[in-house]
Amino acid sequence: QLGLSAPATVPWWPEERRDTTLGVLLVRVVSETSQHAGHADILREMIDGRGGGDHDDIGDEQWWSDHVDRVQHAADAHRPATS
Repeated sequence: QLGLSAPATVPWWPEERRDTTLGVLLVRVVSETSQHAGHADILREMIDGRGGGDHDDIGDEQWWSDHVDRVQHAADAHRPATS
């Protein structure tokens, strides 16, 4: 496993910035992914005319409890075993 401060090099970046860290790269990927997902959402809104979901569409308390259980189960499946 690598820590967030692990060194990384991006050869196609400008020379003064190409040496960076895994943490910087992860933040960049998350930022760019959210930006592009936002663009896709705008396009979807232009197509279907619906701007976001209604609060009632999100789910009731039981739905959220079940959702949290599903997410936790998925996360636990990828947790390293301890000895």
